[in-house]
Amino acid sequence: MYEKLVAYAAKTLEIDASEISPESTFESLGIDSLDVVEMVMDLESELGVELEMEDQNITTFQELADFIDSKVN
Repeated sequence: MYEKLVAYAAKTLEIDASEISPESTFESLGIDSLDVVEMVMDLESELGVELEMEDQNITTFQELADFIDSKVN
């Protein structure tokens, strides 16, 4: 899942995937909350799952990947 998130973000933000690490925060890469919501909505559609993130404090790519993995598996 982590690799999928990195590929998506790199394509969407037009940055090199090597700039993204598991510890990269969305904020450090210029990703605002709307961008995160759009990314999650796209992933929900692609994966066929509902990812309710309202009570989650997710700030890094690895945290988001782990959260999605917990919902998919």
